[in-house]
Amino acid sequence: MKIAMWSGPRNLSTAMMYAFGARGDCAVCDEPFYAAYLAATGLDHPMRAAILAAQHNDPAAVAAACAGPVPQGRSHQYMKHMTHHMLPGFPLEWARGCANVFLIRHPARVVASYAPKREGPTLEDLGFVQQLRLFEQFAGWGAAPLVIDSTDIRAAPEPMLRGLCESLGLDFVPSMLRWPAGGNAADGVWAAHWYGAVHRSSGFAGAEGMLPELTGSYAELAEQAMPSYEALARYRLRPDTAQAND
Repeated sequence: MKIAMWSGPRNLSTAMMYAFGARGDCAVCDEPFYAAYLAATGLDHPMRAAILAAQHNDPAAVAAACAGPVPQGRSHQYMKHMTHHMLPGFPLEWARGCANVFLIRHPARVVASYAPKREGPTLEDLGFVQQLRLFEQFAGWGAAPLVIDSTDIRAAPEPMLRGLCESLGLDFVPSMLRWPAGGNAADGVWAAHWYGAVHRSSGFAGAEGMLPELTGSYAELAEQAMPSYEALARYRLRPDTAQAND
């Protein structure tokens, strides 16, 4: 099975990649379209030159790799994708062969986490609008894709992962709850800038507290993202449903 996890930045996406990587039967892939996105947009992201040198810059080549066989002789592959990387015109037909899952997080939490890492984020940087657009496109191919909220995962990691695995038709593996500190061999070169906290971790952090209080442009940015988040949240795997699978 190929699992494509569609997320925005600062959504627990790296921890989820580590969880699936800890299964033992699952190869993982970290943001394969990042360099193609930077090459096409010309955006000045942290570590831009290193990213462009480390990955294919041609989205067609990346799509072909995503459609190819599962690597490393594993039974499954987990691909971590950022929704804002999928620019109009980038190939998406390969995703028809995947189990597509959408990982969401409340915009206030995303903005509060993203802003210290990159100054002046925009709505497009956070991927909420693109996430909803992709969800609607994939839903048009058949059944609505799975949606899972990072806040629910942190509040109840085992029940939520059990529920997700059951929805995917996978056995839950307890090793998904723990991973070695220090990162994963599949990490992108950008890990040095973005992954400090998860590199220090060896499992999911505890439940999140109250929503952060944002002001000024950051509060406006979170408010702009809310309609897309709320539209997706209606489909999310509910904690009570996941608990029933425990």
